[in-house]
Amino acid sequence: MATGNAYFDDLRSKPEVIDPPQNDEMLDIGEHVNETSQTSVKPEAIATSSVRELLECPVCLNAMYPPIHQCSNGHTLCSGCKPRVHNRCPTCRHELGNIRCLALEKVAASLELPCKYQNFGCTVIYPYYSKLKHESQCSFRPYNCPYAGSECSVIGDIPFLVSHLKDDHKVDMHNGSSFNHRYVKSNPHEVENATWMLTVFSCYGQYFCLHFEAFQLGMAPVYIAFLRFMGDDNEAKNYSYGLEVGGNGRKAIWQGVPRSIRDGHKKVRDSFDGLIIQRNMALFFSGGDRKELKLRVTGRIWKEQ
Repeated sequence: MATGNAYFDDLRSKPEVIDPPQNDEMLDIGEHVNETSQTSVKPEAIATSSVRELLECPVCLNAMYPPIHQCSNGHTLCSGCKPRVHNRCPTCRHELGNIRCLALEKVAASLELPCKYQNFGCTVIYPYYSKLKHESQCSFRPYNCPYAGSECSVIGDIPFLVSHLKDDHKVDMHNGSSFNHRYVKSNPHEVENATWMLTVFSCYGQYFCLHFEAFQLGMAPVYIAFLRFMGDDNEAKNYSYGLEVGGNGRKAIWQGVPRSIRDGHKKVRDSFDGLIIQRNMALFFSGGDRKELKLRVTGRIWKEQ
């Protein structure tokens, strides 16, 4: 719906996620809030929807954190959006200056809000200024789809993502902690679009994603296999895995700890945290005339005692 303000619409058409500033100004207001909260409102009030709207930046629509700025007419906006509006209030177009809305910052300090992941199971209520930090670490926050063959934006809990991988991405699902896979590619010189496979294993009551693909390392294409755990990092550390690839009397072995799917696929791949096979070695393992890649990767997953 149009706002009737072309300037305002232009800002909203370019959304930008603004993190609350971690600077001296924010620390400064924290001191003021603590001083006044002892004699005014106790931080036990649950925020109503109308109060939440007051704390919503009219430009980026995110919650505002100190320093909260206002114009001479009392219109507010967050510190992240202030530079974007070129010191002009997006509501009335008056000059912003450097006026802080201390009253609204103090109101925010008196509020408690539910975690935004309450629909995923989090039932804890947090003070306004502690909520964001909690949400960045909340164990109930959803996971991103671990599929690497396309940019998938689906999020959810583990049971939902397992069904999503099976039904929507047609990923191979296997039960058991050991595996033996053969990978064949007719043109091993092609690296683009060579994210060949993702296999999901179910064992020990958990799910694991085995990735195998080609990517460019400098000027040379290489192949990498690695395992990700469908859960948080503290749980992933309870497991280990081993991978083995070979041929023509040669063998390469890797042992490691699966990475949580909280770490993106590209982050794990680019950290080389897996079994890496140079192309010449991969073709040597393949045998024959070296014009076709034929690799057999075996491995197993085990739980540490």
